[in-house]
Amino acid sequence: MTTPDSKQPKWAGERIQIVDYDPAWVDNGVRERVRVQDLLKPWLTGEVEHIGSTAVPGLAAKPILDLQAPVSDLSASDAVAAVLAPHSWHYVPPELNQRPYRRFYVKVVDNRRAAHLHLMSTASARWHQQLAFRDALRADPDLIRAYARLKTDLAVRHRNDREAYTVGKRRFVEHVLGCTP
Repeated sequence: MTTPDSKQPKWAGERIQIVDYDPAWVDNGVRERVRVQDLLKPWLTGEVEHIGSTAVPGLAAKPILDLQAPVSDLSASDAVAAVLAPHSWHYVPPELNQRPYRRFYVKVVDNRRAAHLHLMSTASARWHQQLAFRDALRADPDLIRAYARLKTDLAVRHRNDREAYTVGKRRFVEHVLGCTP
C-alpha cells in the first residue's frame, strides 16, 4: 500500500477516484495532445495519442487524461522534462516509475493530477497494446460496462494504492488484448 510521504508532493499520493464519463474529456484530450505534440516536436517520431479511459466515450474514469508520445530513444527524457516543466509537467524518474519501456510525466493543475504522459518507442510492444486496448473498448459497449465496474470496485478497495489498483486491472486488460485481432 502506498503511504503518504511528507517529502512527496500532494498529487503523488492523491486518492483514486472514478467518476462518470465527461464528454469534455474528448476535447480536453485533443487540446492537450496538440500542446504536447508542439512542445515535443524535435523528438517525436509520430503522432501523440490520447489513450486510457478518458479516450473511451462512455467510460467512467479517473479524471486524468492519458497521452502517449512516440520517440525513437528514451534517452531524450531529461531534455523532454526540461521542455515540459514550464507547462506544469513533472518528470517521474525511472527508478520511481519502475517501467523500463517508458518515461512518465504528470501534469499537475491546482495540486492535482490533470494528465499523464507516457513517452515510448513505437517499437515497444506496450505502445501497440495501449492503442489496441483503447480501440477494443471503443468498439464494445459490453467491455466498457465491465471495465467501468471493475475500475470502480478496485478504486474502492485500493483508493490509496495506485499500484494495487493497476495490478487489479491487469487480468482484464490481458483478456481484452488476447481477444483482439
